[in-house]
Amino acid sequence: MDQFPALHMAAQAAAFWVALLLLQLLVLSLLVVRQRQTHKVEFGDGEVPSLARAIRAFGNAAEYVPAGIGGLIALAAVSAPPVALHIAGATLMAGRISHAVAISRSSGASALRAAGMLLTWVAYIFQIVALMIFALI
Repeated sequence: MDQFPALHMAAQAAAFWVALLLLQLLVLSLLVVRQRQTHKVEFGDGEVPSLARAIRAFGNAAEYVPAGIGGLIALAAVSAPPVALHIAGATLMAGRISHAVAISRSSGASALRAAGMLLTWVAYIFQIVALMIFALI
């Protein structure tokens, strides 16, 4: 029998979302490689708009996803309820997908891009508050 079931369940929930977020980074990376191969650009964006957008979509995810993963791992470490990890993970994932799709389609502002950033920030705020609560109880 598991000696620490709450920790185990939290770790499983964190692992699920970490895996999905890493998969998103991999997919975005592969989209950059595909654009590079299509346009025969080895370095930079070659002034190819679709490649520049793919690079930025990956770069933005690479900027925001690691902190979100750190928050998920920290929530698991304090044995937060799995539902808290699922809320944080799902919100972050939805935000990052929305943002990546929006940037991949256009370099301009859009409601989808704004929604992606808002969801990312909501996930961060949720993690901050949850971590403060579970760190103190």
